[in-house]
Amino acid sequence: MTDVQQRIVVLGGTSGLGFAVADLLATRGAEIVIVSSRQPSVDKALAKLPAGATGHVADLRDEGEIERLFEAIGPFDHLVYTAGEPLSLLPVDDMALDRAHDFFGLRFFSVLAAVKHAAPRIRPGGSITLTTGSAGERPSAGWSVAAAICGAVSSLTKALAVELAPLRVNAVAPGVTRSPLWAGMGEDDREAYFRQVGETSLIGRVGETAEVARAYAYLIDQPFSTGTVLAVDGGQLLV
Repeated sequence: MTDVQQRIVVLGGTSGLGFAVADLLATRGAEIVIVSSRQPSVDKALAKLPAGATGHVADLRDEGEIERLFEAIGPFDHLVYTAGEPLSLLPVDDMALDRAHDFFGLRFFSVLAAVKHAAPRIRPGGSITLTTGSAGERPSAGWSVAAAICGAVSSLTKALAVELAPLRVNAVAPGVTRSPLWAGMGEDDREAYFRQVGETSLIGRVGETAEVARAYAYLIDQPFSTGTVLAVDGGQLLV
């Protein structure tokens, strides 16, 4: 971080990867603002974050709430978007299209709404860091919707970097990482999946949220990166 304290808003910053990002940046001296849809989640996260962090409650599926959120937050330096529900695979043969629409709602259209209302309040030299995933480059069966969202966010990142310049816009593309994203799986199935992926990874294991969080910190601190989608996947895409 720079010598001047940075104010950073983390949407989805109360658990998993978002909390890891908020915690890392707070320990590096940033003033952190976390946002979640549930007050108990905000309270629990604030109890664990360093002093000085603040939190807001907002339904990120509602553009009106997003607009009011950023009006309340006021000027800041960096936006991080990590919000998303637990993963649920949707095989095409029995796909409920309303579920597919729902997944795109929070992970894509809410991103657009957040950028729309946040960008005018980001100070010069600031940035936006979004979240995509390695599924966009290497999907498995049942991952059509998840892969499409990842691809859409990666493309959006590049387009926004052009449209919003000189405001920097980047994204992090994690590989399989131990986080609440996988909470929809039973514990035994989840651990078996982590072992399977880890055995085929060049690093020999799946990622941890604290490790992936460093990628967000890098993109925030790197003043010459924009339109970048930074893969943090332990070499999973190479094998």
